[in-house]
Order: sequence, then C-alpha cells, then structure tokens
Amino acid sequence: MFPLERVQRSLERAGQTHVLRFWPELDERDRARFLQELTQLDLGGLGGHCERAAAAAAAPPASHDRGVEPLPPQLVGSSRRSDAESLGSWEEEGLLQISENRVGVLLLAGGQGTRLGVQYPKGMYDVGLPSGKTLYQIQAERIRKIQQLVDVKRGSKCTVPWYIMTSEFTLAPTEKFFQENDHFGLEPSNIVMFEQRMIPAVTFDGKVILQGKGKVAMAPDGNGGLYQALVDNKVLEDMRRRGVEYLHVYCVDNILVKMADPVFIGFCVSKGADCGAKVVEKAFPAEPVGVVCRVQGVSQVVEYSEIQPETAELRGPAGELVYSAGNICNHFFTRAFLQDVAEKFEGQLKQHVALKKVPFVDAQGNQVKPDKPNGIKLEKFVFDVFPFSRNFVAFEVAREEEFSPLKNADGAATDNPTTARNSLLTQHRRWAEAAGAELLDQHGNVLPPADDSVSAADSRPAQCEISPLVSYFGEGLEPLLRGRTLLTPLILDEKLAKDLQTQ
Repeated sequence: MFPLERVQRSLERAGQTHVLRFWPELDERDRARFLQELTQLDLGGLGGHCERAAAAAAAPPASHDRGVEPLPPQLVGSSRRSDAESLGSWEEEGLLQISENRVGVLLLAGGQGTRLGVQYPKGMYDVGLPSGKTLYQIQAERIRKIQQLVDVKRGSKCTVPWYIMTSEFTLAPTEKFFQENDHFGLEPSNIVMFEQRMIPAVTFDGKVILQGKGKVAMAPDGNGGLYQALVDNKVLEDMRRRGVEYLHVYCVDNILVKMADPVFIGFCVSKGADCGAKVVEKAFPAEPVGVVCRVQGVSQVVEYSEIQPETAELRGPAGELVYSAGNICNHFFTRAFLQDVAEKFEGQLKQHVALKKVPFVDAQGNQVKPDKPNGIKLEKFVFDVFPFSRNFVAFEVAREEEFSPLKNADGAATDNPTTARNSLLTQHRRWAEAAGAELLDQHGNVLPPADDSVSAADSRPAQCEISPLVSYFGEGLEPLLRGRTLLTPLILDEKLAKDLQTQ
C-alpha cells in the first residue's frame, strides 16, 4: 500500500479525513513535505487523542479539597529554617556527589518567548542587565563556576553535564546560539540537546486543526513530555554512560536558578529521596502557583485552581499559611527514578488542558488568526510524576534568593523583564554589601541598603551585577570588596575581580 493510501485509511479510522481537504491544491513539494509530517504522527492513536482532548476540555474543573494535607515536617528541609550544621552537612554531601561526576542538570527549554513578544527561545532573551547577558549565558556560567568551586575544594576535575530539552520550535535556534557563543565556555560534548515530541492541536469538537493547507497545527507536549523524550533520544543511556545518578531539573525562565545546588542535592541524597522539589512560601493565599502537598497520603502538586479559597486561606498557630509550599518547577530526580517513570509510569501521566488561540485555515482555505481560544492543546507536567515516588522530599528556599520567573512582557504586573532584572541586581547588591562594600550612585551619593521588594513599576535598576564566574551564590566576595567604595553602575566580572585582587 502506498504511503498516501495508508495515511488516508488511518485518518478515516480516526474520523479526521478533513486533514487532506486541500491535498489537490498542493504542489508536489508541499505534498511530499505534508505526507512526511503525517507519517511521523501517531496516526493509530490520533482518534483517541482527539477524543480525549475534547472530553478533557468539556470536563468540570478538578477539586482536591478532600483528603488534602500539608507535607509532614520530616520530609521538608529549609534554607531559611534548618540549622546551620544540617545545611553545612547537606552542602558537603552535594559537593561530594558533584566531585564524583554523579550530578547533571536538565533544562526544560521547549517554549518560545511568545508572551514576551519574541519568536525565539526564551533562553536567548536579554532582560536588560548591564552586561547584556541572556538567560542561557547566566546559566552556563553558573555551571562553570560550580565546577570550578568543586575542583578547588575537592582537588579534582569534575564535570556537570547539561541536558537541554528543546522542541521543534527551539532546537535549531538554540543550537545555533550556543555555537555562535562558543558554548559559553563549556565543553560542547558536555551539552546534550534533545527534542520533545509535538502533538496536534484539536478543536473543541475533536478535530485536528490545520495551520495551513498542508500543515497540521502542532504544539510541544508540555514539560512533562520530558519522560518520553528521555527514551526517544536515548538520554538515559547517556546519563548511565557518564555515571550520572542525580539530576537537577529546572525551567529556563527563572533568572535566579541555582544550578546543581549542592545544598539541595545533598539534602535529597542524605534523605534517600528519589524525587524532590524546591518550594517557596506562597506570597498570599490566592497566588496562582501550585502547592506541593499530599492528597490521600500521596505527594503531589495541586494547582491553585483545584483548591477551594477557604482551604487556601487556612493558617497555622503562628499565622503561617498551612498550604504554603509553592511549586517553582525546580526538582531533584535520581536517574533510577527517571528510568522507572519511563518504563512503567509514563503512560499514566495526567494530561492537562490548555485552551489556546491557534491560527488555522477555514473550510474555504482562508488563513484565520482567532481573537479568542479556538483550540485545545494537551500538556503533561513534569511534576505529575511525584505520586510515583517512593521517597519524596521538599526543600524550601527564600523567594528573593532563588525564584524570579520571566513569563510576561513589560507592562504586566509581575514576572516580566523588569522584575527579573531587578531581582538579580538587588540580590547582587545584597551580596556586595554583605561582603563589606559601600556602593555609590552616579552622583557619588551612598546608596541605601538593598531592598528586597521588586516592582514592575519600578524601573530604577540597582546597578550592581556580579558575574557568576566571580561568585556562584555570594561566596568569595569579601576579599575583593571588604572596605571598598565602588561607583555604580558596577559590573564585577572576572577582569575587574582580578584587578581588585592586585590592588
């Protein structure tokens, strides 16, 4: 049977014959390209996919109020509340694991910067730092620095491989960007880029959407597509070959992410965890972040929309929120757990509905850009594997030190380039002042102490930027800055650090 005939029969069985509606209008090249695209789809499961999408979109919102409870205290560590001895012990354990090449970092970078108003990968975005560094460069330099710190501390040469999950939209531009920037000083063989699957967008009545006359509208399958992508691209085999046993998994948009955080890694390893999550204390009960908690004894993330307001507002004896552990997509997994998920549980992952405005061609072949949602994209979330964990833990960190996501364009109330930039620069001012530096504005006036409050409306940047190649998380600055008065704007890079050491 010819490929076209096989595709036609598969589409008939799936109830999706409209996909070939414009076939007679396509030239030979477009037909060949479209046929190749269709043969790469899971045509056997296409009908089920469309039915599930329509049914999920029509289903009432889930509610998890019944059986919900906070995580037991013994499963939770904290950078703010745990004692110094424990924090030091966890850090040593993490540094040990890194020094033995048993730790890798895994970046979830399948999304474009559409909400930022750009069509390139979000990791290539420049939030307006004095140095002009992008998110990718900041993260790469943090990997370089943690490797350097471990090498000095342990007297051995270590490698933290960087696994980067991209999508059809982001793989090629990300590869090109890294090549143009000499991989930001990292060894190219230690950067492993791979692609997640794409799945068709579907109308509310269960029909595949045509983006063009010879093009199906496709979308990445969410960051939970990681687990299938690890198998598809033989990434787990690469980890095994390198001896990587522990993975730090995170989203590209957090400008404060602490790459391969030895305290977090060490905490999880010390607790014998196969799965862990960093959390921040929710700012207010209705903050739109998922909550890490238990439902009927099983650890999981419950979306803010799935908890009744009266439950979200519950407070403990000291006035603290009972359900305060906000999920920030910053996770720890053992390689063995990822292998288990890939082999046993991937098919059980929940599919979440995202209603989107999907450009399409109508029955007459006219291109349409809808002004309201017209399509369903099914997504899996990376945290939906938590219930399969045998030993789950959580680690609370200070929001102002470790979480400032970049999701929206300037003009939005939160999570925009201004808030991300100010979060980082304010953090760096705190580090400089804690190291004993006095900072002056451009007129020579002493700047007041750094303020943690960062507002989208406040565009006055605290102009003190410290390169990750100089300090990973505030360490090592006192010998450089103690007793110094420095004029801002200040970019403390490796060159300036070397000059200060010789003065």
